[in-house]
Amino acid sequence: MLSRRALILAAGAALAAPAPVRADGPRRIVVLGGDLVEIVFALGAGDRVVGTDDTGRHPAAAAALPKVGYLRRFGPEGVLSLAPDLVLANPAAGPETALDQLRAAGLPVALAPGGEGWPSVPPKIAFVGDLLGLAPEAARLSARLDAEMARLATRIADVPDPPSVLFLISLGRGAPMASGGGTAADAMIALAGARNAVTGFDGFKPLSAEALTGLAPDALLLPDHAAEAVGGGQAALALVGLAGTPAGRAGRVVVMDALKLLGFGPRTPEAVRELAMALHADMADRL
Repeated sequence: MLSRRALILAAGAALAAPAPVRADGPRRIVVLGGDLVEIVFALGAGDRVVGTDDTGRHPAAAAALPKVGYLRRFGPEGVLSLAPDLVLANPAAGPETALDQLRAAGLPVALAPGGEGWPSVPPKIAFVGDLLGLAPEAARLSARLDAEMARLATRIADVPDPPSVLFLISLGRGAPMASGGGTAADAMIALAGARNAVTGFDGFKPLSAEALTGLAPDALLLPDHAAEAVGGGQAALALVGLAGTPAGRAGRVVVMDALKLLGFGPRTPEAVRELAMALHADMADRL
């Protein structure tokens, strides 16, 4: 870890001679955002990544890299200690003061395009491809993923009687946090041919056991970290008072890798397929 004095000295030196991105493309990259990590590796540039934030868990080679902290609370000292020539960041990366310190130290910081849902993925891939000098590879990756998504959409479009799905991002400490409209979870539920059980608000909101029961979901969807925190999916049903709902009576809980489910990156077609197969009894023969 760099001391505060070292950070200040580095910033002062950088102001005199800012460091541009290499003309032949950056060779030492710190990536902040698991979606961007997956894109870089999918483009064949994983050997350029020298560190990631804690969400950089896929593929295994990325999980083994040095970590600089949580995406929204990373430390600039950890990034600078890896001597990168570029920081590639998800728009959610922060705090902003940490990004400003990196810029003040002369380190290029590239913020990828934001947005939720599948439409956000091709622009992110194109952005990373241009940045790394891999535009043709990025175009091929986007074309392949677009084709996969189009095929899935065709198979899923005529699903009768879409089930209602309740997504909880966290539970076990205070009221469970449910996903409303305008979220990555809401978009994924729709892509999988289902409907969000929550319709009264956008974003995430804590809901009481009574409110959750009143939603009467057909299925409960959980990220893996939330399920693990309470002893598994079936334990979660009882914990949040859903035993008497259609989801509880059927024991219908879907637990998925959080980054694959919500990250909207190269694994999104795989995530849509996995979720659709878990929610629709006959989908295995169609996908």
